[in-house]
Amino acid sequence: MQQRVCSGCSARYQRSSREMGNGSMKPKPLRQTDGQLVNFTVASCGKLSNVDSVKGKVWELEKELKKKNEELKNKDQVFQELQEQINKQTQVIAEITEELQSKCVQLSKLQDVIGSQGGSSLPVPTFRILQASPTNSLQVSPSRIMQTSPFKTLSGLFNNSKRKGAKEGISAEPTSRTYDPVGQTRFSFEKAHVRKSSSEKKLITDALNKKQFLKRLDPHQIQEMVECMYERTFSQGEYIIKQGEPGSHIFVLADGKTEVSQQNKLLTSIPVWTTFGELAILYNCTRTASVKAITNVRTWTLDREIFQNIMRKTAQSRHEEHRNFLRSVSLLKKLPEDKLMKIADSLQVETYEKGDYIIQEGEEGSTFFIIAKGRVKVTQSAKGYQEAQLIKTLEKGDYFGEKALISDDVRSANIIADDAVECLVMDRETFNQTVGTYEELQKYLEGYVANLNLDDERRHAKRSTSRQAAKTVSLEIIQIKEIVARFSPSSPFEHLEMITTLGVGGFGRVELVKVKNEKFTFALKCIKKKHIVENRQQEHIHSEKNILEEASSPFVVKLYRTFKDNKYVYMLLEVCLGGELWSLLRDRGSFDESTAKFCVGCVTEAFEYLHRIGVMYRDLKPENLLLDSEGYVKLVDFGFAKKIFPGQKTWTFCGTPEYVAPEVILNKGHSFSVDFWSLGILLYELLTGSPPFTGPDQMMIYNLILQGIEKIEFHKRISRRPEELIRRLCRQNPTERLGNMKNGIAGIKKHRWFNGFDWEGLCSRTHSSPLKPALEGPTDHSHFDNYPPDSEIPPDEISGWDQDF
Repeated sequence: MQQRVCSGCSARYQRSSREMGNGSMKPKPLRQTDGQLVNFTVASCGKLSNVDSVKGKVWELEKELKKKNEELKNKDQVFQELQEQINKQTQVIAEITEELQSKCVQLSKLQDVIGSQGGSSLPVPTFRILQASPTNSLQVSPSRIMQTSPFKTLSGLFNNSKRKGAKEGISAEPTSRTYDPVGQTRFSFEKAHVRKSSSEKKLITDALNKKQFLKRLDPHQIQEMVECMYERTFSQGEYIIKQGEPGSHIFVLADGKTEVSQQNKLLTSIPVWTTFGELAILYNCTRTASVKAITNVRTWTLDREIFQNIMRKTAQSRHEEHRNFLRSVSLLKKLPEDKLMKIADSLQVETYEKGDYIIQEGEEGSTFFIIAKGRVKVTQSAKGYQEAQLIKTLEKGDYFGEKALISDDVRSANIIADDAVECLVMDRETFNQTVGTYEELQKYLEGYVANLNLDDERRHAKRSTSRQAAKTVSLEIIQIKEIVARFSPSSPFEHLEMITTLGVGGFGRVELVKVKNEKFTFALKCIKKKHIVENRQQEHIHSEKNILEEASSPFVVKLYRTFKDNKYVYMLLEVCLGGELWSLLRDRGSFDESTAKFCVGCVTEAFEYLHRIGVMYRDLKPENLLLDSEGYVKLVDFGFAKKIFPGQKTWTFCGTPEYVAPEVILNKGHSFSVDFWSLGILLYELLTGSPPFTGPDQMMIYNLILQGIEKIEFHKRISRRPEELIRRLCRQNPTERLGNMKNGIAGIKKHRWFNGFDWEGLCSRTHSSPLKPALEGPTDHSHFDNYPPDSEIPPDEISGWDQDF
């Protein structure tokens, strides 16, 4: 049965057909997608009406959705604008915070001045609390909060509040013990070893390696520490470590329970197989907390003296072995000792498993290898054979690839590890930078003696011209020495009149003195003999005396004479009335680049002179730099300075925590390169007001130093060129430091930051100083801090160690 067609639908369909074409055409029937005809019935039209209604609703919904999308887009735009505002505000807050921290430091410095002059006090800024932590010591004082003096001997502690923030030097006992009346017994690893089970050795090793500082030591050094640790027990209630007492042991808790307290306040407990007290094995420090046994306790312990012997002996043995390896290399055996030492320091250790190819035949190479452990096979391609043929084997002490140090080398054979192999490695680039190119070395070696004679002639020529230039100064010095030569060797104050105190320390005082009835003034350093002997620092005092007696440089303070009595030894020094560079930096906050450049230039000239006469300084910092009457910087306080020969190293831990080089911390032995490290740290501090490595305690500072200058994000005050200079001076590897490479200190002077700097004017003192002080006369001490009079009378000390004073 056919359905009735809706007339309205039919009419619409016919009308649309006429509009689309010939109206007389018969409209085509509609078909579905499957090809069937569509019949427009009344029922189907009702359905179409519903479809129109749905389409209308869809259109309205689409319109609403579009509107909502527009609103959402507008909100997104507003959100982005707000986010940008937040980012800008965050940046502003960060800049304000940084500025606030800087102001807090300046406020703290201002507080020191006000507290010193008026006796009033200001609240301590939060930022300063985070920066410093008091640590008292016999030889060691806190890294940034204890006091110091430009003329301090070793590590004096001062009571003047204005000295807060000054950095303090620290020193272990000298390893040579030249002036130890008991004498130094020869250290023996075998005698120091203590038997223990292999399981306990592993537990002790794991405990030591958990400490950031210790895990950076070489594995064989850790192994020796474990072997030498001895068992020590403590009864319930007994103190293992007591706050305020000097420490000289490191402990590993093996059994029992402990509690840690500070100022009688319980802090924490120590888990079993944990290391504690490790700072004491570096140098004599005062314990900052107490560790008490709650039950019976068993520990494994190591003394500082044994630790230092382990570090020195293992490093010396390794260095000697490396040097002997190098002496066996025909290409290198004629090099002078200092260059050979640089190569030895530059060698890197690489390990290979059995079957590893160390070198492949036909490849280009630039690396030189010395076998330190294991055996390698040498194979080479041969006609008539598919596989490379064995030529020979090489063992410990043998070397290969030496041609790569002087030219591009195409490897002529395979080198394959025959078992576990350890090689000492150096590449051509390092060789060229630290020692010199092959052409330079060939020329150097061919005319080695001739060049020495030529250098001597040049030095004599320079000396003669400098004598002419400074003739009047020399005459004045001669006149002064003639005057002081008349003084009694045991009673300097018979001829000297005290004016004021310039510095105070735990080892003594520095007094401004004037020759009676004369215009000449001096700085008299008065050192307590008893304190020196108690801290076994006689060798450092003798070294300071001998070095200053020999030194003759406008950038080093002059020593005119020494004296002694039963209580003190005295050093009569050139007085520098411009005051400490540290005090000036404290008051200004930081220096501009031109001022910093002048100061670093003076120190560089001082180092060039000292290194030429074989002296390394080892305690550079603003506290040890004084300004003379013309504003020129002079090095003072040579308590840590030491004279060494080219190629020689020394092992005593000494310096100032923020300034010590990584090799000093790791007891690897150190040489002149430590001075270049400290020069980079000094430049950073002069430009920003604080060193790059700071922390609440010394061990944290050391860990930061061991992580390297690469981890430091430089202050925005430091521009690109001084940053580059600092990073090159503070390389972790001593042989890669600017100043310690083939061009020596000339490399520092030629750095781009010094472009245009008048080095000749600096040496001739015609370069005007940006720090020239205003002085009213030879007794004007206004540029120094004030100190109370000394009421303490030290006991006599008559052991005779000072007989040559």
